[in-house]
Amino acid sequence: MRTETINAKELVGVYQAGSHHMVGDGFPVRNMIPGAGVEEQLSPFLMLDYMGPEKFPPTTRRLGVGEHPHRGFETVTIMYHGKVAHRDSTGSGGVIGPGDVQWMTAASGVVHEELHEKEFAKQGGLLEGIQLWVNLPKAFKMTAPRYQTLVDAEIPAVELDGGVGRVRVIAGEFRAVKGPAKTFSPVHLYDLRLKAGHRTELNLPEGYNSSLFVLHGEVVMNGSQTVQEVEIALFGQRGERVVVEAKQDATILVLSGEPIAEPIARYGPFVMNTRDEIIQAVHDYQAGKMGHLS
Repeated sequence: MRTETINAKELVGVYQAGSHHMVGDGFPVRNMIPGAGVEEQLSPFLMLDYMGPEKFPPTTRRLGVGEHPHRGFETVTIMYHGKVAHRDSTGSGGVIGPGDVQWMTAASGVVHEELHEKEFAKQGGLLEGIQLWVNLPKAFKMTAPRYQTLVDAEIPAVELDGGVGRVRVIAGEFRAVKGPAKTFSPVHLYDLRLKAGHRTELNLPEGYNSSLFVLHGEVVMNGSQTVQEVEIALFGQRGERVVVEAKQDATILVLSGEPIAEPIARYGPFVMNTRDEIIQAVHDYQAGKMGHLS
C-alpha cells in the first residue's frame, strides 16, 4: 500500500470553472463553486469566484460593483494583486491589498459596494483575488453584521520543513498555529505556497468537507491525481490526510469546514433556510431595513 493511501481523504472529483463572466464592471471572475451537483459536499462553502488575474489600464472611473445587499452568510475576499475598497451600510469599510483578507458577516443584512481602490484605478495594474461565500448556521443568520479586516502582517505563516513552502493560516488552525478570523462554525482556510519538486502533507479533520483550489501551478494529490491551474479538487469526508506534490511552483487555497446540515434557500444575494425567509429578506431590503450607502 502506498504511503499516500493510509488514512487519506478520497479525491471525489476535479472541477473546472463553471462560468467565466464579469461581476459589475470591475471583476472578471471564473466561478469554481458551486460545482454541478456537489453543493452538499462543499458546505459550509457556498461560492468561490476567482477574480482575474487581469491587468486593468489606468482610469479615473471607479470600477467594481455598486450598492447591493446580502443576508444570511459571510463574504470572504482574499487579495493576491491589486487593491479593492469596501464600504457598507453599518459604517464599516476599508481597503485591502495583496495578502489582505476582508471577512464580512452580512448576517441580518447589509448593503455594500466593492470598487477598485482609487489610486490603484488611477495607476492601473494587475487584479487577482478570490471571493468566498461562507454559509451561517440558522442560529446566527439574523445576528448583527460584523466586519473583520485581516491585513497581511496579522496573518501568521508556517514555514514548511526544508524551506519547500509556507502556509498562511487565515482561519482555523495549522500545526498548532491559529488564524485570526473569527468564524461561526468550524472552518480551516489556508493560503498554501509550495515550490516545484516538493511535497507537503495536510491534516484536515475527519467529517469535514475539504477542497483545494489551484490558482497557479500543477500539483499531484495523494500520489495519483493531477490537478491543473484553475481547477478545484474536492475530497470526501472520510480520512484526514492530503499529500500535495508540486510539479511547478504552486499557489493553492485550502478550504475545510464542518458541514452545516440545514436546509438552504437561495435567491441572489440572500441565503436563508426557507422560502418565506427569502421573501422576508427581499421585503426588508426594499423597505430599507438593511440600510443604504450615503
